[in-house]
Amino acid sequence: MWTLYRKELLELVRDRKTLFFAIAMPLLIFPLIFGGIGFITAKQIKKAETQELRIAFTRELPEVAAAFTAKDNFKVLKGVDLSDIRGAIRGDKVDVVLVVPAEYDGKQPSQSQWQLYFNDASSIKSVMSRVEKALAPLEDSLKSRYAGGLGISEQVRLALAEPFVLKKVSVADKRESIGEHIGGFLPYVLFFTCLMGAMMPAIDLGAGEKERGTLETLLLSPVPRTQLVLGKFLVVFTTAVLASLLSVLSFALWGLLIGQHFAIEAIVKVFSSIGPGDVALVLLMLIPIAAIFASAMLTLSVYARSYKEAQNYMGMLNLPLIMPIVVAMLPGVTLDAHWALVPITNVALAIKEILKGTIDYGLLWLILASTLVIAGLLISFCVYCFRQEKVLFR
Repeated sequence: MWTLYRKELLELVRDRKTLFFAIAMPLLIFPLIFGGIGFITAKQIKKAETQELRIAFTRELPEVAAAFTAKDNFKVLKGVDLSDIRGAIRGDKVDVVLVVPAEYDGKQPSQSQWQLYFNDASSIKSVMSRVEKALAPLEDSLKSRYAGGLGISEQVRLALAEPFVLKKVSVADKRESIGEHIGGFLPYVLFFTCLMGAMMPAIDLGAGEKERGTLETLLLSPVPRTQLVLGKFLVVFTTAVLASLLSVLSFALWGLLIGQHFAIEAIVKVFSSIGPGDVALVLLMLIPIAAIFASAMLTLSVYARSYKEAQNYMGMLNLPLIMPIVVAMLPGVTLDAHWALVPITNVALAIKEILKGTIDYGLLWLILASTLVIAGLLISFCVYCFRQEKVLFR
């Protein structure tokens, strides 16, 4: 078995495609995800917040116009035909139209309803908040004016406007808050790299050997079928674990580098609080997952008639992989004894709890035990398939 393991592993190391999926991809995927998405998102948000907005009013009110001219990135337009407001915006004559009702005069203490017209389906999502910020000084000025006209003190005015102020005080620390968000998608990335690390070797060691005609020669050797399967399984398992290990290390390394480079204090604190023990636990949770993927893919590869057919089968594995991870992202789904028995979902939830620093170590053993049982059953089924001539020579 070990002779076969060393021989197959040496052949795979010489394969550039395998090296890419097992080593290069985990090292590249995290900088692409964290750096690329973070850079693009920050750039788009900054662009949306600083983009000049052309605004027009249905009524010429100096104090309203002054509120916007005092702000950067607002351009007040006059003389725009607003008989058809929607048409003016769609025709790119103006970006935003503020409709101030006729009953508003700024003197009488009555509430009026203003309407803000803009294209909310466009990429500019900060229009409403930018207009509200521009109008905030005018709103405060009107409140004081109305209160003064009625002889109401500032304290009473504030009490009438807001009888009480609800201030949010979260007991969750930074690590728990950010771990909740990062832990949602991180398992998907780790599982995906683990899957990709196992896929190419599995196809090559099963369907690939069928196409090359070397499987028959291997079966004629005086080595028990169980040892043959375990040798191939260990090769696939090794590449899957290697991909997982590189993914975890890449995640930790690039998280720290990006946090320090962009001076994101929260990210630096989170990654600084995640110790080597936590990283080791994440890797430990990925080991049984790697065993499940390796045994399942090797079984599919042996069943397939050709290399191409094996790729089609394994492409379908993405669906059963995505669904349990999506379940782990749903609100209200937390790690407990029930979810600890649900395959893949339990590991995704455990990784999230590890990153948050709130993991229940008792449940970790339950997850490991249940996942190892499933992996053992899949390996046994793979051995069964190898012993079936009708499966090997379809």
